[in-house]
Amino acid sequence: MPASIVEGNSLLAVDIGAASTRAVFFDVVEGEYRFVAAGQAPSTAEAPVKDVSEGARSAMESLQSVIGRRLLDGARGLITPSQSDGSGVDALVVTLSAGPTMKAVIVGLLSDVSVESARRLTQSIYARIVDTISLNDHRKPDQQIDSLLRQRPDIVVITGGTDGGASRSIQKMLEPVGLASFLMTPDNRPALLFAGNQKMEKEIKSLVGSLAPSLHFSPNVRPSLETEDLDPAARELARVFVNVRKKQLKGVDVLDLWSNGHILPTGYAIGRMMRFLSKMYGASKGILSVDIGASAAIISAGFKGKSTLGVYPQYGLGENLAGLLNYTTLEDILRWSPLDIPASTLRDYLYQYSLYPSTIPATKEDHALAQSTLRQALYLAMQTARRDFPRSAATLRPGLLPLFEPILAGGSALSDSTHPGDGLLMLLDALQPVGITTIILDQNNLLPLLGAAAAKNSLLPVQVLESGAFLSAGTVVAPVVSTNYGTPIVRAKLTYENGTEARADLKYGTLEVLPLSGTQAGKLTLQLLQGADIGYGPGHAPREPITVRGGALGVILDGRGRPLNLPSDGVRRRELIKKWRWTLGGE
Repeated sequence: MPASIVEGNSLLAVDIGAASTRAVFFDVVEGEYRFVAAGQAPSTAEAPVKDVSEGARSAMESLQSVIGRRLLDGARGLITPSQSDGSGVDALVVTLSAGPTMKAVIVGLLSDVSVESARRLTQSIYARIVDTISLNDHRKPDQQIDSLLRQRPDIVVITGGTDGGASRSIQKMLEPVGLASFLMTPDNRPALLFAGNQKMEKEIKSLVGSLAPSLHFSPNVRPSLETEDLDPAARELARVFVNVRKKQLKGVDVLDLWSNGHILPTGYAIGRMMRFLSKMYGASKGILSVDIGASAAIISAGFKGKSTLGVYPQYGLGENLAGLLNYTTLEDILRWSPLDIPASTLRDYLYQYSLYPSTIPATKEDHALAQSTLRQALYLAMQTARRDFPRSAATLRPGLLPLFEPILAGGSALSDSTHPGDGLLMLLDALQPVGITTIILDQNNLLPLLGAAAAKNSLLPVQVLESGAFLSAGTVVAPVVSTNYGTPIVRAKLTYENGTEARADLKYGTLEVLPLSGTQAGKLTLQLLQGADIGYGPGHAPREPITVRGGALGVILDGRGRPLNLPSDGVRRRELIKKWRWTLGGE
């Protein structure tokens, strides 16, 4: 038996978000690690407190009252390790997404090689790329310097050159960065990460080492033209992120001290867990995680051991919410609403909510606006993330989502849903999964915390995942088919363990539910009509019944087609949305 189990080491995980701060307690229960309880408090990253450690303390105090265990001493300092009187905790890990979106500049040689790698690398943290310098950049050096001085980036990510390859071109592209840093005040100079030709470390230090507040090196993201390896550079960039946040946010240094340096960006922690899960599942389908909250939308996917991670602050539902209109229109957001709401009301909502992101929807109109905005933001994030999925990913038709099993969904915006059916419908609308998949709701937002905990205790995430701390919404069957509305496309029979049966005839444009509780399993038999495809070929169903596990809703048959096309007529569209919500148990 592992020593950690014998000793019963407890672990406290704290998530510092833009709208709220959460403290989660893990401990050994009956010989295995379990999620015990969580406490929550409003975020204190912004005015009037402007100290993230205060929100963490408040969340811990809330947690104390739940578990009956003292975590803070009289001076409100963390008690660690656990004491003989039962107080304290053995270890602390922290995930961090609060704070302003960082501004990043990427520097690389070729726009379709090293620059693309730099972009994917930068998307692993909460950053917005404000400028790109490459061989394809036709600006003069003085124009590049002016742009850098105007943008005042927080981070510069430098890639380019295979190991032992090009060096003079990289030196030339770094000259504007060095000169711009020289012209900035020391407090405004960006941190630098070099993830290019490893033979150039000495040259980089001589060029910009004295001008950067922190200069970091990582293994080359492109050791050869055909090979991309972002993981080592992403780990180093996560450390750069935390160091920059220490300067921007008061209290991060306190949490860094309490956790012995175990602070990770929330998005990076999710990506770490997805890398592990993709190796664990190792199936022909991919595995997908979506997380949306005030700071960003995060999409992470794993395909046979390979993973992608995209952190998109532009689609966050907090202070960046008003900026969502730079990527979509009011009409595209309102198409998801079951209520007839004027565009001016939605515009007011977006601006008001960006100022007060922790506001709780109070009316049906507020709920409709919040859920419509979430759908569109997550839809846009998914479309953006798809461009980084490998071309080899299994898919039923070009332009559609690849096949995934399972799909994990979390984030404060989704976990605040009053009914699992509402959360599930938002996911089906925004992601539009195809084939057969299981939807798992991370209602307690544990996935990033487990990713951070893995560095302290590799056994804890595995046992918590297997403990039932995540809620299965059910099994979704989403055929790809084109036909007329109301045409039968699937006949389904669910055989329960006691021998009883439930049947449903799915018509195009509708949803059907076959109940199956979370403690049950059943055998699902399908007959596909009109050339419907769920991954076995048009019109072909599995030869043997499929074993399906129960969930909050059971087996959901989604016959609305892919891609999902909503009626252009507003009255008909809203009536359909109401009908879909009612089918899944919404109000």
